[in-house]
Amino acid sequence: MVKDQCKLEEEITIHAIRHEDIDKVVELSQIVYDPRIAYRREHLESQLDIFPEGQACIKYKDEIMGSCSSLIVNFDNYREGHSFYEISDGGFIRNHNPNGVHLYGIDVTVHPDYRKMKLGRRLYEIRKNICRKFNLKSIMIGGRVPYYHKYADEMLINEYIEQVTLKNIFDPVITFQLSNGFVVKKIMNNYIPEDEESLKYGILMEWENDLYIPKDNQRARG
Repeated sequence: MVKDQCKLEEEITIHAIRHEDIDKVVELSQIVYDPRIAYRREHLESQLDIFPEGQACIKYKDEIMGSCSSLIVNFDNYREGHSFYEISDGGFIRNHNPNGVHLYGIDVTVHPDYRKMKLGRRLYEIRKNICRKFNLKSIMIGGRVPYYHKYADEMLINEYIEQVTLKNIFDPVITFQLSNGFVVKKIMNNYIPEDEESLKYGILMEWENDLYIPKDNQRARG
């Protein structure tokens, strides 16, 4: 088993999503998510045309094991209570702003068969490297809360997030984000209206880039 695992690791590649990967990334999205919120081909085509550097995947041979998508924004131009569709342009990212200072993560997806391989952490390292490469202030995300529906009869969403933060409750998305250096900023209502598991809630979270150099400082150095 260990030998097979090592062989698998050796054949894993990580790279920017290419146009020839689109169908398999869409297939992965449809495996993981409700069809109402899964990616369609036109979403990926638009993302690659607009910000190809922000879209990445992990591949084993010809199979997509995981993928992530992002765009650059000035978050101050958006409400803290924004929706997923507003911040991502419905997944098409035509609102991508090359002059922005925040990387906004709109998707991280891992194939169910590979969820014990810490691929989510690898995808977030890719995303952090994108943030550093473009000298962006931080990564912002709207995290789903897929286990909240299990506790909704017992506690309000703010109580649930507090218990997850205190590690008294495990939530597969928020717990992961917290362990990956993100902090909770705000609870957002109606973030993804079709997300019944999260009861439509999203949690605004942020990871700050400690290597960020403000543009004013860059000009001063020049």
